[in-house]
Amino acid sequence: MSRLRIYDDTRNDTPIAVHEDHAAIAAALNAVGVRFEQWEANQPITLGATQEEVIAAYRSDIDRLMSENGYQAVDVISLKPDHPDRAAFRQKFLNEHTHSEDEVRFFVAGAGQFTLHIDGKVYEVLCEKGDLIGVPDGTPHWFDMSESPYFVAIRLFTNVEGWVASFTGEDIAERFPRMSPHGSAAAVS
Repeated sequence: MSRLRIYDDTRNDTPIAVHEDHAAIAAALNAVGVRFEQWEANQPITLGATQEEVIAAYRSDIDRLMSENGYQAVDVISLKPDHPDRAAFRQKFLNEHTHSEDEVRFFVAGAGQFTLHIDGKVYEVLCEKGDLIGVPDGTPHWFDMSESPYFVAIRLFTNVEGWVASFTGEDIAERFPRMSPHGSAAAVS
């Protein structure tokens, strides 16, 4: 189940708000400029589908976002728990960073946790199958896929070179919950 937990950025022990309803999640994120949508495939996707087949299943929504926001590239990324480089991939995204373009991800399958640091608050967004999140450029955030990652995601970019991060050097990401292998946030150790 998709979930949004909002924390004061100085307190990681108790959220000040928790939302599990998609409309409430979208409203709370929209209030801080973050896009959150639900998409459905317009054709069946089979296990092991190619990147082209996955993109084709969501082509109308992809084209809408590309037209609205000037995105120039789209691809599909997937990661499974048995990937030999899963720990290195996870570590790459765990520290707070920003981008000079929006970070847009749609979860075709599986789950991932985006955590955003905006105006003294931390927004922990557990995204699951059917969820699209659009993190605006310049927004400090981090991403966790858990120690046992499983997801298939469509990514949209304005920069055709893809994902480019600028790390903030802040340690805030270390103080907030990580994603557990089954989609819930684990306590900070």
